[in-house]
Amino acid sequence: MKKISESAVRRLSLYLRLLQEADAAGAETISSGELAERGGTTSAQVRKDLSLFGSFGKRGLGYSVQELLSRIRSILGLQSSWRVALVGAGKLGSALFSYRDFEARGFHIRAVFDSDARKVGTKWGGLNIRADEEIDALVRAEAIDMAILAVPADAAQQVVDRLVKAGVRGILNFAPARLKVPRGVALKNVDVTLELEGLSFALNSR
Repeated sequence: MKKISESAVRRLSLYLRLLQEADAAGAETISSGELAERGGTTSAQVRKDLSLFGSFGKRGLGYSVQELLSRIRSILGLQSSWRVALVGAGKLGSALFSYRDFEARGFHIRAVFDSDARKVGTKWGGLNIRADEEIDALVRAEAIDMAILAVPADAAQQVVDRLVKAGVRGILNFAPARLKVPRGVALKNVDVTLELEGLSFALNSR
């Protein structure tokens, strides 16, 4: 498969949300111009992004909202059901666990782990928080595909190594640490501090 930039994938996720809004409003078709206007980009960029994945729509008629929704869901792998583990049951972990949109998009949290003995055994939703010593066995038993990491930076690499060894193929990392994963494992980093610094720069540059 051709190399696709992260920015193009992010825009694809944005188009998906815009199409869902259009579908909810009863729209049957949508143009690249409408997607561009709602998404803050250009119609040329929309067409370029979609062309990376094949041929969409018809000139002068726009895109079928339902068809484009289905195609983008398929491209993003959202027609699958993903089994997710959450490592870290602190305030950030709690907020992530409570985010309802995960389930709606096919990301199902099947296990929660923490190293704090005071939290182990307590219930979140229908799940018991498990001790981090159980990561290796439970990740295998639950056939976990992805993991969300909400642990301190100094513990992150060790946790990642265990998750990968247990068979996890994708990791979303919220720890402020530079992590290493082997080829074949996808790693995405979410650094809130960097995002805030970007906002600070934008405000300071006005």
